[in-house]
Amino acid sequence: METKKVWMGILGALALSLAAQGAWGASLELTVSAAASLTNAFPEIGQRFAQLHPGTKVVFNFAASGPLLQQIAQGAPVDVFAAADQKTMNQAQEKGLIVPESRKNFVSNKLVLIVPQGSQLALTGPKDLMLPQVKRVAAGNPASVPVGRYTQEALSRAGLGESVKPKLILGASVRQVLDYVSRGEVDAGFVFATDAAVAQGKLKTLAEVQGHQPIVYPAALVAASPKKALGQAFLDFLAGPESVAILSKYGFGQP
Repeated sequence: METKKVWMGILGALALSLAAQGAWGASLELTVSAAASLTNAFPEIGQRFAQLHPGTKVVFNFAASGPLLQQIAQGAPVDVFAAADQKTMNQAQEKGLIVPESRKNFVSNKLVLIVPQGSQLALTGPKDLMLPQVKRVAAGNPASVPVGRYTQEALSRAGLGESVKPKLILGASVRQVLDYVSRGEVDAGFVFATDAAVAQGKLKTLAEVQGHQPIVYPAALVAASPKKALGQAFLDFLAGPESVAILSKYGFGQP
């Protein structure tokens, strides 16, 4: 009888231990929703973070910043949010969806005008988009895509907004704009410099585009996340030298 009680006690303790391990293991999976332009750089950062935090798995969700914000607002289980513009993060903060004191700018980017690799059009910059031979120009949807808002602002300040507007083909993310140009489905497009860099051989970068707000990416903890300590550790790593080196390798600049 005593032996039976001992074994029951051991089994009970083992069950509790396994349950605890299961709960702990679940708590080490960190979900990061990040702007589409971070698609290439962030997985490498996540892999390195996981190596430094054994048992941790970083799961990424990449899309345009606007839709990511909507997902968080609708209750998607996200721990860290990294946007491609200040406006989207401001909206997140106004809605109480992030922890304000965790918010930090971590990287910068540039807006560039690109054309398909085989383009024969003699374009040198945005002003040439008014030429009659330019029929289709890809840009992010300014209602939800940061690169689209930067593009809209730049065209407007250059006095080109109304002239180019009828030619615009709006993409749901910067990567969709990149695809339109890479496949030769449009005559030109506006993307971030880092996106143009990953598609070399399929396109040509004509010029850096000016006349817009500085392109600075913020990241923050999601208020509803139950894993704030782990999320903060990721944000701290994101601002550290290893992440800076990785981001620099992919063409990002300092904030």
